[in-house]
Amino acid sequence: MRIAPARKRLPTQMVSELVKRTAERACEQLPHQWKWRGRRVCLVDGTTVTMPDTQENQAKYPQSGAQKEGLGFPTFRVVGITCLASGAILNAAYSKTKGKGTTEQGLIRDISSTLNQDDVLLGDAFYSTYFFLAWLIENGVDAVFEQHGSRKQVTDFQTGQRLGHRDHLVRYCKPKKPSWMLDEEYARAPESITIRKLKAGGKILITTMLCAKKTSKGILKDLYKKRWNIELDFRDIKTTLGMETLSCRTPEMIEKELWVYLLAYNIIRLLMAQAALLNQLLPRNISFKHTVQLWLSWLQQEVQISTENIVQLSALIAQNRVGNRPGRVEPRAVKRRPKPMPLLTKRRELARADIVKNGHAKKLK
Repeated sequence: MRIAPARKRLPTQMVSELVKRTAERACEQLPHQWKWRGRRVCLVDGTTVTMPDTQENQAKYPQSGAQKEGLGFPTFRVVGITCLASGAILNAAYSKTKGKGTTEQGLIRDISSTLNQDDVLLGDAFYSTYFFLAWLIENGVDAVFEQHGSRKQVTDFQTGQRLGHRDHLVRYCKPKKPSWMLDEEYARAPESITIRKLKAGGKILITTMLCAKKTSKGILKDLYKKRWNIELDFRDIKTTLGMETLSCRTPEMIEKELWVYLLAYNIIRLLMAQAALLNQLLPRNISFKHTVQLWLSWLQQEVQISTENIVQLSALIAQNRVGNRPGRVEPRAVKRRPKPMPLLTKRRELARADIVKNGHAKKLK
């Protein structure tokens, strides 16, 4: 009974700052060999999270417009930036899933200040927009993105400045002012930017690293493969830690719950980074789930915190290695079939009335 009032008193701003501080702590420990050519590589991606179907949650984070009233769940979009080397989440932004400024492109603008000069950013095609690329170039951040789908149909490697086979420099001209942009911001944006475009690994990539001698196609191809790690990071947060569906019944507590999950994730990543340093491994070679299980077991046994015990825990964490399996192809299907239970296709009160009148439907054979 005392936990709920205590949770309400916990300042959301404090938890979000702790998330950023723990990420900074993890990044401070990065040795040179964990970096890419001595540079920090960041990953960006978005995901969605559902929450209980309450009036307050529906009002701020409404369900999908494709779902009927009473059949869906409130949903919000989260965009996060993670560190490739440590796996820690550096910052996150969230919003409802529809409306002005709620796209992944809009949310990344809210947390772009997290990126430092000389960072390298990897992302999918959602982020390869003119104004975001211009901002990255202005702030000394390099990027590798997949080309936006609308440009894939018109890619001609015979144009521009040729660097190699299916590798050239192209000039993007400033498009019309988008509705979200202020007139002063639009006026400050450059009239054109030069981007390198190449085809590697069956994908058309764009990058701000323009010199083919310093950064070859093969190097960029191998680097972009590491973008997939943020998909695994979100899986760890949502599936392993349980953030797939949040549990609080008000938007204020939902936002607080999100940051608490991210803080727990970063603390585990910090523990993994320390274990990797002590055992001369890369943090990405250590199993996240194995670390969570060991940490919970360690806490339940009430082991005394000492340098010797922490070293032993780090050695146990480092025992379970994750293999390096680039380019792995797996079917997007499951072996175990779901229970033969139909979806709810009408409001719950109507479904109850139908059961009272006609009884339950016969089981599927």
